[in-house]
Amino acid sequence: MHEPHTLNLRHLDALREIDHRGNISMAAAQVGLSQPALAQAVAKIERLLGAPLYARHAAGVSPTEAGRRFALRVQRALRYLASGVREIRRPAQLPGIANVERRVTMAQLRALVAVAGVNSYAAAAEQVGLSQPSLHRAMRELQQVLEVPLLTRSGRAVRATDAANRLVHFTRLMLAELRAGMDEVSALGATPSGHLRVGVLPVARARFLPAMLADFCALHPAASVEVIEGPYAELLARLRQGDMDLLIGSYRESVPARDVVQETLFDDALSVVGRAGHPLQGKRRLSTQDLLDHPWVVPARGVPMRLHWERMFAARGVEPPRLRVQCGSVMLMRGLMLEGDWLTLMSGDQFLLESQAGKLARIGMLGPEFRRCIAMTRRKDWRPAPLAAHFAQMLRDAAANR
Repeated sequence: MHEPHTLNLRHLDALREIDHRGNISMAAAQVGLSQPALAQAVAKIERLLGAPLYARHAAGVSPTEAGRRFALRVQRALRYLASGVREIRRPAQLPGIANVERRVTMAQLRALVAVAGVNSYAAAAEQVGLSQPSLHRAMRELQQVLEVPLLTRSGRAVRATDAANRLVHFTRLMLAELRAGMDEVSALGATPSGHLRVGVLPVARARFLPAMLADFCALHPAASVEVIEGPYAELLARLRQGDMDLLIGSYRESVPARDVVQETLFDDALSVVGRAGHPLQGKRRLSTQDLLDHPWVVPARGVPMRLHWERMFAARGVEPPRLRVQCGSVMLMRGLMLEGDWLTLMSGDQFLLESQAGKLARIGMLGPEFRRCIAMTRRKDWRPAPLAAHFAQMLRDAAANR
């Protein structure tokens, strides 16, 4: 599957006009192209997508099912671009640019995303496979059209302005929409394919997600799934700008973004966990002093697991002990517990394999009030392609059957 940056913005605008007018000649006149040039452009996009977008007849053209689906994605994509341009011009009291997709190019926007991402023309040129002069020219022309500073220079280094970062956000949403459109067209083929990007936090990686992924891949052998790991803030940022379809992790009481929504999947009971043979293993009831006498490894402040740990001590009327190690890596937590009498909080899934191997053990249960909610987070305006929609539904079904 080709990447959406291979598409031409003016040609996408022309597709929107064809869809509106039902006639290639009339659409060509509207966007300033000749009829043969637009016909060639349509043929090129159809080859790229691997499906016809229009049925030709004497009165003009009518969209195929692939054409209808792709047209909706094009409309959403170009709206994102127009919104981004309006937003960065508004502080300077500049009006929006009518038909901005006819004034800027995909190459210019790709240059912006690359340079703003690494703050270097040299690194950006290597990343996208273009020469530095080409990137310089693209950025200069883009700034001239938008009339808004996008980069500032300090010696040999460049920095993206706030306006540039905002436009990058909307550009990524535009590209995500076009990518979804490509996937939708692909889903209509004899062997539906597509690419799904899912952000995953440690709480969902142990057992729940692997089992569901195996079922999903068996049902969609031509599809591919990219599982993306990282800190919550980084994954949330990627989700918001369209680089991922979904984010799976602990439910957050406070999400630092208004453009996403959390959907609860299931509750996970929490246990105090330590190494097999831990001095506290086998005790019928853990006293407050037991919990204070041993070292703990838990994530940093603000993480749901850390909040549960703090609540556990608050419920016993004492201050939590001083933490010698704060860590969000489940792998490192496991390794540390195997080296001594360290304790942590985990769900049953997270230490299942180590428990079966006789390495880690449940030291004690916290009670029904200490349950961690696992949630699926998505953008509010997310319109999933069929592949992503099916994945989301399988997540709901798997959670309901736990």
